[in-house]
Amino acid sequence: MELRWHIEQLNDIAVVRCSGRLVRSTALDDFKGRLERLDTARILVLDLCGVERVDAGGIGILLELRRWARQHSAQVKVVNPSPFVRRVLEATHLASIFEISSLEQALCILRAPGGDPAGDRRYAIA
Repeated sequence: MELRWHIEQLNDIAVVRCSGRLVRSTALDDFKGRLERLDTARILVLDLCGVERVDAGGIGILLELRRWARQHSAQVKVVNPSPFVRRVLEATHLASIFEISSLEQALCILRAPGGDPAGDRRYAIA
């Protein structure tokens, strides 16, 4: 299944829900280009729950988006990776760069004053 995505943007937060295959392709190039045009986004939340496959090209795009975000004073938050994507991130030691959380945890942190919705509990999101 080819990569598909849907973007919802509210003010400076963009939530991107992805499904299909995050693999080297024209669709992957289009995806990257579209995300890089989100100039007003300061937080880019990538929901990867529907991604069934990822290859080196997909990992490369995630790293490029992270670099782009830093250059634009934005953050990339990776949430809900599918089990396959989670295993790839762990096997490549990128889970420490793209810390994993659920979408609900990420949105709670973003909504809460001070960023901590649960008192002393902290959730890691990248």
